[in-house]
Amino acid sequence: MAAARRARAGGGGAGPGFGRAAEPAPPVPQGLLRLARRSGQLNLAGRGLTYVPEHVWRINLDTPEEAQQNLSFGAADRWWEQTDLTKLILASNKLQSLSEDVQLLPALTMLDVHDNQLTSLPSALGQLENLQKLDVSHNKLRSLPEELLQLPRLRSLLVQHNELSQLPEGLGQLLSLEELDVSNNQLTAIPTSFALLVNLVRLNLACNQLKELPADLSAMKSLRQLDCTKNYLETVPPKLATMASLEQLYLRKNKLRSLPELPSCKLLKELHAGENQIEVLNAENLKQLSSLCVLELRDNKIKAVPEEITVLQKLERLDLANNDISRLPYTLGNLPQLKFLALEGNPLRTIRRDLLQ
Repeated sequence: MAAARRARAGGGGAGPGFGRAAEPAPPVPQGLLRLARRSGQLNLAGRGLTYVPEHVWRINLDTPEEAQQNLSFGAADRWWEQTDLTKLILASNKLQSLSEDVQLLPALTMLDVHDNQLTSLPSALGQLENLQKLDVSHNKLRSLPEELLQLPRLRSLLVQHNELSQLPEGLGQLLSLEELDVSNNQLTAIPTSFALLVNLVRLNLACNQLKELPADLSAMKSLRQLDCTKNYLETVPPKLATMASLEQLYLRKNKLRSLPELPSCKLLKELHAGENQIEVLNAENLKQLSSLCVLELRDNKIKAVPEEITVLQKLERLDLANNDISRLPYTLGNLPQLKFLALEGNPLRTIRRDLLQ
């Protein structure tokens, strides 16, 4: 009976004259809702949902169904002591839209709707002032609502693998943001307001259509990981060199002709710049990278490795595969931490025995 009532409330039901053959099972079992009221977490991932039933949005407002059916509660079932929903996972379903009723869950700290078919987001998201993590990746979003910029506690915003051609100009208002992933979209520019994201730790801009990076990014004093893989960058702004917290920089698959100068990046541990058009390894540039553990330069046009490579005393991995290097400096053997050296695809005549040792 309860299942039938829920199916009717959700708009389900068979067509006239065809019995009840096509009616789907109730999308949200009461047991899950009961558990959610106790734990504050509801996981509805991978249930084939095409819409979110209204009683999910109203989970903390309506009297539970079990309260109307059974008045002899055990201690674990005291619905009047329910916890507000703080985490809602709707990932890997078939949702094409989200209801404005999302505002009925003001205690949400995490909302995960990745891997659906969303083409837009409700403006009511802006009322979830406790929201700390929003994952809307792997959808079909073409824009983000301005109301999103009203979320004062948002720390993680994941919008990768959508169809965004631009970001809201005021994105820098999200001052609490620590993680931002906008990779695999169609972005051609980055808002200058990004400079205000001084608490950002991870920024992923990979697989877009960026031809340049704004120099204002250098204001991100907390940034540790910057991924610009697979764009159309020909240069990196010199001001980026002042990002003192940067530890990982990914510049693979761009159009760079030289390594960026990074004199203030004393903490940089990984520099990935493979599949570019780099021809020269500048000794001065290397001297600035004293903390480097990984240097990846495969598939470039590098002709020579400078003897000053020995300044990279912490280097553990050096990938020079598929370049135009014909000889190696003997000083390469003076890198005490080196565990991995890739040289295939170079016109090397011989490799010195002392270097191999």
